[in-house]
Amino acid sequence: MKNFIFISPDFPANYYKFCRELKNYGFNVLAIGDCPWDRLSDDVKENVNEYYWVHSLENYDEVYRAVAFFIFKYGKIDYLESNNEYWLEHDAALRSAFGIASGFKNSDVKKIRYKSKMKKYYQKAGVKTAKYCIVKTLKNCQKLIDEVGYPVIVKPDNGIGAAATYKISNEQELVNFLETKPEIPYIMEEYVEAEVNSYDAIIDAKGNPVFETGNITPNSLMDVVNESGNCMYYIVNELAPDVADAGRRTVKAFNVKNRFIHFEFFRLTKDQRIGKKGEVVALEVNMRPAGGFTPDMMNFANSTDVYKIWADTIANGKTDITTGEKFYCAYAGRRDGKNFVLCDDAVKIEYADNITMVERIPDVLSNTMGNTMFVAKFKTKSEMDNFYKEVLKTR
Repeated sequence: MKNFIFISPDFPANYYKFCRELKNYGFNVLAIGDCPWDRLSDDVKENVNEYYWVHSLENYDEVYRAVAFFIFKYGKIDYLESNNEYWLEHDAALRSAFGIASGFKNSDVKKIRYKSKMKKYYQKAGVKTAKYCIVKTLKNCQKLIDEVGYPVIVKPDNGIGAAATYKISNEQELVNFLETKPEIPYIMEEYVEAEVNSYDAIIDAKGNPVFETGNITPNSLMDVVNESGNCMYYIVNELAPDVADAGRRTVKAFNVKNRFIHFEFFRLTKDQRIGKKGEVVALEVNMRPAGGFTPDMMNFANSTDVYKIWADTIANGKTDITTGEKFYCAYAGRRDGKNFVLCDDAVKIEYADNITMVERIPDVLSNTMGNTMFVAKFKTKSEMDNFYKEVLKTR
């Protein structure tokens, strides 16, 4: 029996499903989390073989001791994963410290976490990237702006999602940002007018995709965060060929194996310096599944089980699990405090035949995902577009 350490099986709430499928495939699932055992859901308790509680997953020494305990008790650890962006660096450090062969190590962290380092590998894949500089001084920022013009985007070089990301439209805003920015490395990039198209895939032991899909985000996640907007994105019913091609080439460039990934690309919505309207341009790589309940949305859109596909691929290096009927699967994240035309109960009644999930979003995710989510699937894009129009309409 192979030993699999899974970090934070209780958050996001759907992540116990990764543990469930690992256990179904015969793994000894050893979990580490910061939620006391008596507060864990039955779903988590029933799908791990042993759970080690730490006071904080932020405390590397505590988690290190938990891994050491599991090694002492069970022997060699074959896999260690969190499937969570926030813990990727800790995952790599623990694999390096304990000689766990699978997955990225400390030496890989910069290329998979720092936006400036990712560009080299996107370029290796033959995918265009936005011009950038590391924010240091007013002079070096103005040098980039002289080339690409305002507006520009500034964001943490090592950051998650759209947190602490800003659009700068003039020199005074630039000066204000430089005077008040946090003491962490920031990257500045030319502003790209585009919608975000993702390449989501499960990659086998040889670096080949065994499952592929993608999502489209019509509105800016940065605006959702900074302007407290509603969140909307959807899983496509068929992955666009150019996104699939760019995604596969990027997988090879990063030498990804045995992982669930979420790669983000821009699809340009107008001709601009970087390229022509409709062209696919690199944004960033995420070496984990798309966030929140998106894996469940992939299931609804593809009539399959990505948790099972992932576990089968980990267990056997490949999978024969297939997909079924295809749908568009829409996410509408509504923000508290907005006067929506349809109340929650009215939405449930109106779209009873389409809705697959309704959930309150945890506070830690609500900045980007909204406060209440409705997930629904549709056969046609026009049906989905009407759903968004009605569900997000305010008085």
